[in-house]
Amino acid sequence: MSEIHMPRLSDTMEEGVISTWVKKVGDKVAAGDVLVEIETDKAVMEFEAYEDGYLVKQNVSEGDTVPIGEVIGLIADSPDAVPEESAAPAAPAAEEKAEEPTAEEKPAPAAPAETAPAASSDEAPADRPRTSPLARRLAKEYGLDITKIKGSGPKGRIVRADIEAAAKDGSAEHAAPAPEPAAAKSAPAPAAQAFDDGRDSEELKINNVRKVIARRLTESKQTVPHFYLRRTIDAEALKAFRGQINEQLSSTGVKISFNDLIVKACATALKLHPAVNTSWVDEKLLQHHRVNVGVAVAVDAGLVVPVLHDTDKATLSEISTRTRELAGKARDNKLKPQEMSGGTFSVSNLGMFGVDSFSAVINPPEAAILAVGAMRQEPVVVDGEVQVRNRISLELSVDHRAVDGAVGAAFLKDLAEILEEPMRIIL
Repeated sequence: MSEIHMPRLSDTMEEGVISTWVKKVGDKVAAGDVLVEIETDKAVMEFEAYEDGYLVKQNVSEGDTVPIGEVIGLIADSPDAVPEESAAPAAPAAEEKAEEPTAEEKPAPAAPAETAPAASSDEAPADRPRTSPLARRLAKEYGLDITKIKGSGPKGRIVRADIEAAAKDGSAEHAAPAPEPAAAKSAPAPAAQAFDDGRDSEELKINNVRKVIARRLTESKQTVPHFYLRRTIDAEALKAFRGQINEQLSSTGVKISFNDLIVKACATALKLHPAVNTSWVDEKLLQHHRVNVGVAVAVDAGLVVPVLHDTDKATLSEISTRTRELAGKARDNKLKPQEMSGGTFSVSNLGMFGVDSFSAVINPPEAAILAVGAMRQEPVVVDGEVQVRNRISLELSVDHRAVDGAVGAAFLKDLAEILEEPMRIIL
């Protein structure tokens, strides 16, 4: 019998929530089959079986939060295998014992009775037949009284074949509904009066992704010394360049966005300024030799950042296709751990919402993130004359432990010049 442990599905994951058990107790499992969907700090991910067998126990229910490494289920060679800890009922709780009598009240010791052998994990109480978890589930589904069924398994244990035979020939009476407990019949205790804050407030359920986002962003602002650099670029050439590229790609179905151009331009600038492509981790400065740009995507659970690996080597078509694929996976909670890890720089674009400019929070352990505002027409002076030009506001948030102000300023200067001379993006 093999244990299924809560896996680490992302580099920042500390616990997971059981979203859905894909396999039920008694189901046959092959290596590579999806056992369970787990909500991590990033998204809902599928966890696959590593071996063949049968799922004989689910230690935790859907919706439960489980730390990494804890046992969440058991796989066995047979669907009728009985997990050791589930065969016998738990001992009565200590607090149920009667009040300890005084010395005067204690009766004289009786003659010792013959000691009964301890029940093994394969046995059941006298008033309950030996059964496997699968047999109990099937009996419930068929509506059978399992106490009326004779077992054919080891030590008379009831197995799947016994349940199916009883359901087929009708030899077992249908189980009567269990009597309602007396406690359930009594009126529920009145709920404690909630504090009225005067705002008609309701506590909302928070998913695991939102909790981790809150924790990591708080840590970022508290532990990372941010400084901010702002620059507004002339986007006339960038707009014309995008139009030319999309016209050439019209037959391919690929459409390049302004964000695709900005992501590629950032990768180009990072190659020119490797000092920005770094991380400050545990009092050490790490130089990254690969350029992996993360693109912030808003989803219902919060904000996730899928990563475009080796962005500097990708074409604009590849960046466009990959970005849309990853954004779709993010909204469907289907991102894999490797698609959200390894970022060395991030881009957050709120231009589509009409936001002029904003300050983004750094995504540790990266050293910088670029915030992109909306393209707007503004009057500017060009060669002594006032003209209406398309302009975009950029703001670079930088970790001052890893990157000095002058280094960040030089990076933003070259990034602005690349966007204003967009042919440099593809050269």
